[in-house]
Amino acid sequence: MGSLDTILHMEYHVRVIEVFSLGNAAFSVRFERPPAFSFLPGQYIVVKTGTGISALTKPLTISSSPSDDYLEVTKSSTGHPFAESLRTLTAGDEFVIRGPFGDFTFQGEYGRVAFIAGGIGITPLWSMILNAAEVLYDTDITLLYSAKTEADVLFHKRMTDIAEKNHHLSIVITLTAPTQGWKGHTGRINRWMIEQEISGWQDRVFFTSGPPGLVNAILAILREMGVPDNHNRFEYFPGY
Repeated sequence: MGSLDTILHMEYHVRVIEVFSLGNAAFSVRFERPPAFSFLPGQYIVVKTGTGISALTKPLTISSSPSDDYLEVTKSSTGHPFAESLRTLTAGDEFVIRGPFGDFTFQGEYGRVAFIAGGIGITPLWSMILNAAEVLYDTDITLLYSAKTEADVLFHKRMTDIAEKNHHLSIVITLTAPTQGWKGHTGRINRWMIEQEISGWQDRVFFTSGPPGLVNAILAILREMGVPDNHNRFEYFPGY
């Protein structure tokens, strides 16, 4: 690593504040924010847990807002050794982060945007939504979010509360394994759903994030719809 990269992406030792579950299959780790640490909504950090031969290192998107006085990452409970090393952390434990990294960001640059997410891919878009609400961007945002069950919809209550107070934000959820009584969309995100639920989609910039299969499928649909490549921003979320 060169000296400039070292300066721009310092290594920080941070202490856990709390670890809590989100729905059926995810959890968040909230930890102290180092002094002067700044990031853009949508960026990620590299997290290292353990030491020596037991050290595990992976990138994770910051799921908190730039205005929060703490940092937070959110992870699927995959059973992978890295996920387990995070999930079993407790208040007071220390680990190492480096960053921030990434250019999948949004700070109100566009007047109308569409956010499309699948599963844990909601995390960068959630940070963007939090920031947009706090800074009071007048950007028109529509989020189309796919999850397995209603319990798997991350940040559901907070997201709904924000949307109720902010007429610039519209949230549409579709479930691939809905329970009885679900009245929203079902099935995977498709062209009909995009055209039906994202008003004025022709004039929007799309931000898509989630598992590679979902992202590639959405990009193919958007190209078929005639959305230009320079209106497509995307981020892949591998499972680990």
